[in-house]
Amino acid sequence: MNIEEKKKILLVDNDIDLLEQTKIQLENKGYIVFTAENGEDGWNVFKAEKPDAALIGLMMEEYDSGFVLSYRIKKDNFGKNIPVIILTSTTFNTGFKFGTTTEEEKDWIKCDEIMNKPVAIEELIEKLDGYLM
Repeated sequence: MNIEEKKKILLVDNDIDLLEQTKIQLENKGYIVFTAENGEDGWNVFKAEKPDAALIGLMMEEYDSGFVLSYRIKKDNFGKNIPVIILTSTTFNTGFKFGTTTEEEKDWIKCDEIMNKPVAIEELIEKLDGYLM
């Protein structure tokens, strides 16, 4: 696979260990990965790199940073067509569960999917492949 065929992924999370580990695993599967550690940097990387998909942590500098970044991406002319997956441990920490099973939930949350941390890399890659292939 040449560089033009590789899909670009934006990965945004304030957990540096998760960020680096996930980046390496995605790159090993053939993706080009751009990272950011907070919502504002994630937005700047999104605008500069125009990724094919975005993986965003929910709670970063603010409790809703992932929702805000996802909303900004989905409202962008380019971003409205790319898959956005929010990665969160909120359900584990609070018991509150977010969902994207209905169009109403997807419209309100402004993302295509929510996955609970810890996310198995195989499951994440399967989801990405489903959206991008």
